[in-house]
Amino acid sequence: MRAAFIDGKDSLRIGTLDVPVPTNDQVRVRIEYVGICGSDLHYYFEGANGAFVVKEPLIPGHEVSGRIDLDPAGEWSAGTAVTVHPATFGEPREDLADAPHLWPGGAYLGSASTWPHTQGGLVEYLLVDREMVRLLPESLHVRRAVLAEPLAVAMHGLGKAGDVRGKRVLVTGVGPIGLLAVAAAVAAGAAEVTATDVFAEPLERARALGATVALNVTQDAVPESAYDVVLECSGVAASINTAVKAAAIGGTVVQVGMVPNAERPLNIAPFISKELSWFGTFRFNDEIDQAIALLDANPGIEDVITHVVPADDAVSAFNVARDSRASGKVVVEVWPAR
Repeated sequence: MRAAFIDGKDSLRIGTLDVPVPTNDQVRVRIEYVGICGSDLHYYFEGANGAFVVKEPLIPGHEVSGRIDLDPAGEWSAGTAVTVHPATFGEPREDLADAPHLWPGGAYLGSASTWPHTQGGLVEYLLVDREMVRLLPESLHVRRAVLAEPLAVAMHGLGKAGDVRGKRVLVTGVGPIGLLAVAAAVAAGAAEVTATDVFAEPLERARALGATVALNVTQDAVPESAYDVVLECSGVAASINTAVKAAAIGGTVVQVGMVPNAERPLNIAPFISKELSWFGTFRFNDEIDQAIALLDANPGIEDVITHVVPADDAVSAFNVARDSRASGKVVVEVWPAR
């Protein structure tokens, strides 16, 4: 079978592997679509994602959808449409019983955080543990379902803020996760959703997904103390400062966008004076189930996908995914079954 391998910085190749054979506790999925995430871009363009360095050939991809190819236990028939929860949770902790995604020692598809690396989904056939499989409703197309994982990330972040019905929500940075955060906030009943970015093109996509107001921060001022909830999705220091200023007195800021593991200049005076609630958010727990339901109920969310690129042209997919003006979510179409 074919697979894409990142060997290091700016090095991606198509290679071959033996078709894997599942145990009774596993299933084999024929992958059809793989979304390119920010972590995948870091692995390819930098050879590392933060502190996690590519030390052996790494198959990227944790946003996947496809169909059951082989289930040794006979629970699911071949051709059953699925997506995959990409996490293997680590060592259980009673104090984190409701947050297994935070248990130490876990793993994630397509990640160099483990040794050996946890190989990902940009491959023809993927073995996954049975509990990682999520069946799709008949009305949910496999291509749209590739958004389940990133939408779950956005929904987990939104969930940190509690019920947003009737509230004013600001989303700072509308790359793919920010766009999905806009869609999630709209679906959750926010009274107003404002999006910010430095480019016009992502803001147009945010409007199409239901953003009430779109502000280009190179030209437009972001109102201060105006938003009940702020979802900071860029990870840029200036944007984090804006998020804290924009939050209303007693409001909530959720840091969804990943940031470098380094000291950075931040102005936290508004955080103190307004007694803000400020949450970090990391991946997700079980929100992928809610994401599947939302994708099924709201087909228009698929508009987040702007490019579908054949797997043999994966380097081009990575290049276009890097350009937020040219693309929203870029999806790789895995090699058709032969």
